[in-house]
Amino acid sequence: MRILIIDDEMNICLSLKNILEDDEYECEYALESKKGLAKVDAFSPDIILLDVRLDGANGLDVLAQIKESNPEKIVIMISGHSGIKEAVQAMRLGAYDFLEKPLSLTKVKVIIKKAIEFKTISQDYHRLKDTVSEQYQMVGNSSAIKEVLSMIEKVAPSDSKVLIRGESGTGKELVAYAVHNLSRRKDKPFVKFNSAAIPNELVESELFGYERGAFTGADRSKDGKIEQADGGTLFLDEIGDMNLNAQAKILRVIQEGEFERVGGNKTRKIDVRIIAATHKNLEELIVQGFFREDLYYRLNVIPIVTPPLHQHPEDIPILIEHYSRFYANDLKIPLKIFLPATMKVMQSWRFKGNVRELRNYIERIYILVSKENIEPADIEFLGQVKSSTNFWNETVLFKDKKKEFETKYLATQLQLNGGNLSRTAEALGLQVSNLSRKIKELEIEN
Repeated sequence: MRILIIDDEMNICLSLKNILEDDEYECEYALESKKGLAKVDAFSPDIILLDVRLDGANGLDVLAQIKESNPEKIVIMISGHSGIKEAVQAMRLGAYDFLEKPLSLTKVKVIIKKAIEFKTISQDYHRLKDTVSEQYQMVGNSSAIKEVLSMIEKVAPSDSKVLIRGESGTGKELVAYAVHNLSRRKDKPFVKFNSAAIPNELVESELFGYERGAFTGADRSKDGKIEQADGGTLFLDEIGDMNLNAQAKILRVIQEGEFERVGGNKTRKIDVRIIAATHKNLEELIVQGFFREDLYYRLNVIPIVTPPLHQHPEDIPILIEHYSRFYANDLKIPLKIFLPATMKVMQSWRFKGNVRELRNYIERIYILVSKENIEPADIEFLGQVKSSTNFWNETVLFKDKKKEFETKYLATQLQLNGGNLSRTAEALGLQVSNLSRKIKELEIEN
């Protein structure tokens, strides 16, 4: 850990340098502001101890220059003549703390230790945030994905309710996070609640929280997901599975911005943006009496539909490369290269689980296949069955595809007609001689 001391008193610099080097910190010092700024770049310290009054220079101005070019640097101000006004100004400019002379060397060590802990936590936070952003990144260049991204950009700045619909695995949660991340609430919580993953009798207590004694085992009060999301965004996944009682309470939150915990009678105000998602047909659920019509219209202000993967197969190679890089980094193993022929085969498959299934498949390859160059044989080995292949998406020569179609079709028709050539020809409107010739040409066993 590197520490730079900028102070115009030599004895202060040497004293600090000696005690900090005893604790195995790497230290340097500067007696002038210009030399100090030069060492910020050359020495690249993690922590800077900066005097408020230097050689004709204002330490607060030096602090401003450091923070402008190196906002991540931790700067601790030192002063023997400043008051509250300078301390407040220093904190506003981004100083971590403010120490007064004469310095307590014990206190200096404590502040340095706390600053290091703060720096570590900050770095972990930014790493976690980068990881989350990567996991929630929407990938694709197809017109279908661009249309969704365009809708997200339009709706994100407002607080309008959004209802995201689409098949499982199409990225509904990614859309919800993207809306949140582009909104004015992006620095506030993004809280997820999945109605399908929680038993009906627990939905209300998990969503709205509960008071102590509300039910057996409630030995303390607990915040619900909706309170955790205060100021931010609450993502209600699988809203179609939510019971009617919970639906009524969500409607109250939307209409009046208030709710009550389970077992409580205190009305609580809440400021939260609600985004809902479902793969179910809500219109049918309304007719069947399982979903409130008034809630549907409240949620369906901005509808966004996530397209199934088979509608934008041109994005499959991009998705493969994206998740390949992700798992190489996540699993700390060399990046695997999916050969063009392999990409082509996978692009012809119909992933019933959509992008989620494709992602899981890439992870499986990274775990089970040790080779770096992934060939078609490697992916067939992992059990992707031919029935999942989308016949119409596979790009091959027309004559080869025609032959494949005729072979499969005629072999199936023969089987349906018990192998009887005459009956098959009659059913297909063909001459027996023509059908017989075609069977021989295609080498169909009968």
